[in-house]
Amino acid sequence: MRASHVWDLGIKELRGLARDVMLLILIVHSFTLSIYTASTALPETLNQAPIAIVDEDQSPLSRRIVDAFYPPHFLPPRLITPAEMDQRMDAGFDTFALNIPPDFQRDVLAGRSPAIQLNVDATRMTQAFSGSGYIQSIVTSEVSAFVQRYRATATPPVDLALRARFNPELNKAWFGSVMNVINSITMLSIILTGTALIREREHGTIEHLLVMPVTPFEIMASKVWSMGLVVFAASTFSITVVVQGFLAVPIDGSIALFLLGAALQLFATTSMGIFLATVAGSMPQFGLLLMLVLLPLQVLSGGSTPRESMPELVQTIMLAAPNTHFVMLAQSILYRGAGFEVVWPQLLALAAIGMLLFGLSLARFRRSLK
Repeated sequence: MRASHVWDLGIKELRGLARDVMLLILIVHSFTLSIYTASTALPETLNQAPIAIVDEDQSPLSRRIVDAFYPPHFLPPRLITPAEMDQRMDAGFDTFALNIPPDFQRDVLAGRSPAIQLNVDATRMTQAFSGSGYIQSIVTSEVSAFVQRYRATATPPVDLALRARFNPELNKAWFGSVMNVINSITMLSIILTGTALIREREHGTIEHLLVMPVTPFEIMASKVWSMGLVVFAASTFSITVVVQGFLAVPIDGSIALFLLGAALQLFATTSMGIFLATVAGSMPQFGLLLMLVLLPLQVLSGGSTPRESMPELVQTIMLAAPNTHFVMLAQSILYRGAGFEVVWPQLLALAAIGMLLFGLSLARFRRSLK
């Protein structure tokens, strides 16, 4: 192997990428706007949910229930008639429709346990799941306070002093921003290296390379370092400018140590991209393979849900994936300020997995050339 061949071929890959406008837009979007919007959105939180109330009782208790719904969890309730309830739900105007029956207050004071009807638009699954519990809790609290003639909370026998470590504000952006950077590193590194190889095959330039005095190892190594360098530079910009700058996420650990882990992660994922490109015969097939690979890597790596909540078999299998070790490493460094003495097992695992994937990809690449 000649280092000059690897360098020149890598520069060729960078020039080819510079002429691909769509891939450049994807890189910029994935490490800037996508991370910012995904981190500041509230997909799992009940926020500004539209609710309508049919008040057939018109009593102090029913008005008390109506006044209990207010932002940010709910929009101000809209008072409607029973005839409008189904029409508005069918049109998608309301997520929740609460129907307070006639003589509701009288039945409550008489101890008859009346029922309130709650209609939920279950097509809005996230809001429907969490909102139903919110509404039940609000109505129960207001009815209990009305019956007792005062609002009070029971004094617990044990006073718990809660302290949230590493994220005192319980701000989702602090967690989501770093996880989105990790997902973007994995996704873009696989896409760029895979498309670089498939583009060579579709344009017929891979045959031109084979008649030159270069080896398959040099061709593959050039694609790995060039595409890895692009993603490495983009992730460095994202973690320092977008995460620390625009999102104002405090980073306690060493950015340099995190970037070392990112470099090892890129070594593994770029090799994986080469392997998938050799398996796929065309770009559409490569896209389908990405769906089968990226989803398990992102969902089962511990970035979305803790690994401890998964079955032990899944935890054991996912130890073979580089994402699992990279997520553990990133959370330890960036959230808890861990040093090299804590994360060296993850660094070693990433290096070993990267070397294994590189060897398998190189063997597959050589076989595909033959």
